Amino acid sequence: MSPAAPRVGQLLTDGRTVLSESTAIDHWRASIAREDAEDLLALALGVATDALDPKAIVPARVALRYLEFLQRRAAGEPVALIRGVVEFAGLTLAVRPGVFVPRGSSELLAQAAVAALRRRPVKVAVDVACGAAPVACAIADALPSAEVWGLDIDPAAVTLSRANARRNRLGNAHFRVSDLLTALPGRLRGEIGAFTMHPPYVARREVRTLPREIRGFEPRHTLTDGSSDGLGLVRDLVEEAPGWLRRGGVLLFEVAPYLSRPVQALMRRADLEVTVQADPGGITRVVGGRLRR
Repeated sequence: MSPAAPRVGQLLTDGRTVLSESTAIDHWRASIAREDAEDLLALALGVATDALDPKAIVPARVALRYLEFLQRRAAGEPVALIRGVVEFAGLTLAVRPGVFVPRGSSELLAQAAVAALRRRPVKVAVDVACGAAPVACAIADALPSAEVWGLDIDPAAVTLSRANARRNRLGNAHFRVSDLLTALPGRLRGEIGAFTMHPPYVARREVRTLPREIRGFEPRHTLTDGSSDGLGLVRDLVEEAPGWLRRGGVLLFEVAPYLSRPVQALMRRADLEVTVQADPGGITRVVGGRLRR
């Protein structure tokens, strides 16, 4: 690192070098190291990234804090865990070790559920395996009249979900510890307009091949359901959800593109009308099944 009281530009250059050399980080995009360095220096300074002035002098104590952040990131710790919060669909959500870190790609899943529910006078949504509740909170925020439920098998995730709902003043979002749908209120049977799920879809034997920043910092049960193809929980929900859906209700999964066709096949076997949605890059992210009218 640079000497005492270095400038922002030099610290960013040093940080980019450190992070680009890390084998614990998944460099799936060429700009990852630069973006992470900017995020971490902005965090150390307590400013927004667009306020970074390359010529500004950084106090030595702030530079040391930045170095600490860089070391943590180079070891694989996600920036979100270092920051302690993520921005998702206009909401600020707390994150914590032991609970799956929300991904920006899941905004498409929330948007799909909101679009399906807007057309209905009675709006009930259930997010299964909700984690920190990004999808459930986004739906509750977009549709204040909706009744939104988040379910997760992990009590720590449910505790964090409730805290995130309170943080964003979402009184219409409710959470329960649940093994799939076991804790869902019985009165909702036949009333649900949208189920959403970002399943742990990594095949059992593939977990060890994941980058360290994922396998070392995300709970194993949020990465894989232990099945050979990663679709164990998807199969279970495809089987159970139709009994809870209203006519025309939808079941929506966020999955990796290579799993789109297998999930579509599961939907068709359950006699659901299949839909797919792609992200702005044209990559299929959300596979849906609609209960036929």
